[in-house]
Amino acid sequence: MRYLGLDLGSRTLGVSLSDPTGFIASSYKVIRHNEEYERLVNEVKEIVLEKKVEKIVLGLPKNMNNTIGFKGELSYKFKDMLESALGLEVILVDERLTTKVATNILLENDTSRKKRKQVVDSLAATIILQSYLDIVKK
Repeated sequence: MRYLGLDLGSRTLGVSLSDPTGFIASSYKVIRHNEEYERLVNEVKEIVLEKKVEKIVLGLPKNMNNTIGFKGELSYKFKDMLESALGLEVILVDERLTTKVATNILLENDTSRKKRKQVVDSLAATIILQSYLDIVKK
């Protein structure tokens, strides 16, 4: 089963894909959206069809006290849009600190500031997806 991992940011969508067996997540791309969510859903749909994705894992940003803020509400709305347009299950996964972890990984690997800015959201999506895969494959 192939999974798609998504990290919805205010201007970008980080995208990751699992291997066909659903064990390993890899960074795929970053899509700039400027809050054009309809276009973004269409771009995700193209990836789903091309890569034969069967489930989507979407990061759910929660506050540190476990409450849902504006960004979390936006993730719920985006989940509904994806499910309606694609007819696939979209699983929400707590994404607290994933961008921080992704940034730290890139810093440890001496990635330039320019390159970090280009790939951090995709790496965060990979961390979100891999954490989900690790749980379901146990």
